[in-house]
Amino acid sequence: MSKDKRKFDLEERLIDFAVRIIRTAETLPKTKIGNHIAGQLIRPPIMAKLKVQNLLLILSIR
Repeated sequence: MSKDKRKFDLEERLIDFAVRIIRTAETLPKTKIGNHIAGQLIRPPIMAKLKVQNLLLILSIR
């Protein structure tokens, strides 16, 4: 598998993971605790995607 294909695959997989987490979080009850847990679930996969994007950008500049 080429580097470009692996890079694309990782980015796509992170997006798919984030979407699944967001959909799961949306099913939680709309209570104070449910909203808090939803926020805790949503942050990590979105941040992972952004960190991978930044890392790939840095590596492509070198």
